[in-house]
Amino acid sequence: MSASRRILLVNGPNLNLLGLREPGIYGSATLADVERITAEAAAAHGYEIRAVQSNHEGVLLDTIHAAREDCAGVVINPGGLTHTSVALRDALTGVALPFAEVHISDVHAREEFRHHSYLSDVAAVCVIGRGVAGYAEATRALIGLLGAPRR
Repeated sequence: MSASRRILLVNGPNLNLLGLREPGIYGSATLADVERITAEAAAAHGYEIRAVQSNHEGVLLDTIHAAREDCAGVVINPGGLTHTSVALRDALTGVALPFAEVHISDVHAREEFRHHSYLSDVAAVCVIGRGVAGYAEATRALIGLLGAPRR
């Protein structure tokens, strides 16, 4: 599939534990559920998803760098890196792909250190506190900005 029809889905540290980790905050959906929900939202508009999850910042950076070759945009839940990683911000702005920042919980209603995001001010789309359904919402909004896939 051409780059104009692919979106990179990035899930950062600890998101592999969805469904197990703090279900009162993150719910019972798993990472596989998130990937399915996102892929379905993308497919409805002629896009496919390439999904990656890593607990290692360098893996995420390398994946984002590679996306400039074969993706039209990025949907990312950076997890805890949201609040700490200038390197992640630099990777996203460096590849010049529009991206959607997603958070399952309402980070602004949680601990104060979670209130600041290094990504929100450069993200094309931010979806916060909508549960895993927020991934589909972010994907649709990003695709709305990207437009119909080129043939």
